[in-house]
Amino acid sequence: MIKFKELGLSDDILSTLKFQGINEPTPIQEQSIMFVKDGNDVIAEAQTGTGKTLAFLLPMFENISPDIDTIQGLIVTPTRELAIQITQEAMKLKEAKDLNILAAYGGKDIGAQLKKLKGNIHLVIATPGRLLDHLDRKSINLDHLKTLVLDEADQMLLMGFKNEVESIIKHTPKKRQTLCFSATMNSQVKKLAYKNMCDPKLVIIEKEEVTLKNIEQVLIETTDRRKQDALCTILDEENPFMAIIFCRTQRRVDNLEVALYQKGYNCQKLHGGLSQSKRERVMKAFKKTDIQYLIATEVAARGLDIAGVTHVFNYDIPENAESYIHRIGRTGRAGEKGYTFLFAAPKDKKILDAIETEIKLHIPRRTL
Repeated sequence: MIKFKELGLSDDILSTLKFQGINEPTPIQEQSIMFVKDGNDVIAEAQTGTGKTLAFLLPMFENISPDIDTIQGLIVTPTRELAIQITQEAMKLKEAKDLNILAAYGGKDIGAQLKKLKGNIHLVIATPGRLLDHLDRKSINLDHLKTLVLDEADQMLLMGFKNEVESIIKHTPKKRQTLCFSATMNSQVKKLAYKNMCDPKLVIIEKEEVTLKNIEQVLIETTDRRKQDALCTILDEENPFMAIIFCRTQRRVDNLEVALYQKGYNCQKLHGGLSQSKRERVMKAFKKTDIQYLIATEVAARGLDIAGVTHVFNYDIPENAESYIHRIGRTGRAGEKGYTFLFAAPKDKKILDAIETEIKLHIPRRTL
């Protein structure tokens, strides 16, 4: 197994990683770090939870100079939660190199961000909307940008940020390094990447079947009318340590949270319609295990790495196999056993067939 030292990382970064208990690179880190460090454009495809964030953060920290008072690194990510998560990872690396980092995302006081921008910022981590706001105000200048990262590019396009991303790219120098990290490389992502890159290196980490091997999957056959009762029956039987319940829309999340709360379940909701401070409070409480059930839309929970999730409940069937794999991948991590329950009505048969074909498994049925 290759060590971080062999990837040409500095001693300060190596000791910071060691202090955090990170001793060996994951496959995506092993294959990407040298390419990024050497200034190549990179297109990387790897599942969520494989260590993508450090795959671009570590070489960026190596390449950014704290002595130059300009923005040298920019990471664009689709959701506030991901921006926060990446910022937390970056802050841990400040021990190795004291870079000034700005997190710019909606829902956070723009005045405080503007004030911070008066100082010298080296690395910006931003969501598309808030970043464009800064660019319009001319409070962010990307003229000296060295590296642009498009993180969770597939999700960014899925959420309709294509125009925003292209507008952001226009504000960056032609001679820059561009990194595109994504869980899937669909045609849209490839088109965006190749259009804005110069001879990119391709890194593809095969989807690990292993991640599903640790997960015990059950299909609950029900109807829309009986679904809520079926969910409560399973929650009472399982009484999970920590669980995420996925719904299709914000309204479905709202309604289910009210229903479960009234029945006495320790639950909170998470979706894009909540204020930023509320979302941060909910995430903090869930990570501290003060909340047993997080009821969420897929977008809100996308890419979040939360340790200790024992169960995932797909209250609404996801729209495709890829989303299903993303959702159930929240559990069964780090060699732990995970349990997932998918609630399906007769009308869901077509999507269910597609999911089972993709994961090469006939999910064991159960009728309540």
